[in-house]
Amino acid sequence: MKTLIIAEAGVNHNGSLKKAKKLIDIAKIAGADVVKFQTFDPDKLVTKSAIQAKYQRKNKNSKAKQHDMLKKLVLKSKDHNKLFNYAKKRGIEFLSTAFDEENLKMLLKLGIKKIKIPSGEINNRTLLSLAGKQKMPIILSTGMSYLNEVSNALSVIVKSGTPKSKITVLHCTSEYPASFKNVNLSAMSLMRKKLNTSIGYSDHTLGSEVAIAAVARGAKIIEKHFTISRKLIGPDHKSSLEPKELKNFIRSIRNVEKSIGKYSKFPTAIEKQNRQLVRKSLVAIKFIKKGEVFSKRNIGAKRPGNGISPMRIFQILGKRAKKDFSKDQLIRN
Repeated sequence: MKTLIIAEAGVNHNGSLKKAKKLIDIAKIAGADVVKFQTFDPDKLVTKSAIQAKYQRKNKNSKAKQHDMLKKLVLKSKDHNKLFNYAKKRGIEFLSTAFDEENLKMLLKLGIKKIKIPSGEINNRTLLSLAGKQKMPIILSTGMSYLNEVSNALSVIVKSGTPKSKITVLHCTSEYPASFKNVNLSAMSLMRKKLNTSIGYSDHTLGSEVAIAAVARGAKIIEKHFTISRKLIGPDHKSSLEPKELKNFIRSIRNVEKSIGKYSKFPTAIEKQNRQLVRKSLVAIKFIKKGEVFSKRNIGAKRPGNGISPMRIFQILGKRAKKDFSKDQLIRN
């Protein structure tokens, strides 16, 4: 099954519709399945006194409050409509994460095909309930969460009407960029087992190694931040991939998908061709006269492998040759 790759534009448009459209172009060219933004109202999201997270202050090189920062990163409702239509025209699915019920309703009216619940809203019961009532595919991020909190959020969604079969839980480390030692990718496998849901991974590390490992471990969805340039000022640019990196990232995932294969062990078609060339058969290691007894002194194993398998040597030892065998001739008795 093909991994759904979400190119996370997030707020890397810096409040510019022009930059947002360029991000859609970049995601499409790179081969992403979905391009995702973030939809919020700063007045409903944070208090005016809430301070920025450490990574936000560091990445923006600013000590401004969260509210002031977010006001500069808002996309207007009419902008969403323009971006939705632009993405449709470019042939890539548009998605945005809603941080409150009103914005989720706006996105639903717009025509999104999936609902994304961000890590910070995993305990927002009213938002979870509204999402669950839609009976649409839901992607639930789980950064900063304990397993029981993820289970509780799932329960709210399911009781509201959306079955588990439509829910994908994303493991996530809410650190920007996330250090490798804090990823704990094993938690993704744990959630699949304990919660009985489809799993995915929202990657905030630098590079692509962890996301590729997540695909190999069964992630059905991969989400990755990207930007026009890491030189831009903003909270997420420094932990995002640039255009060429995003393209390489997606190509690597597609290559890993091809290599996963089936849950069985068998020779491939090309291996079947090579099999006879590199396997060995029982051969005469010296001239053997008709009637002579086969022994380890006169038979051995050499390539090619289109004769009697060396695994059968003890069935042949002690028998008499029914004809003459020249040196290196395959034993066929």
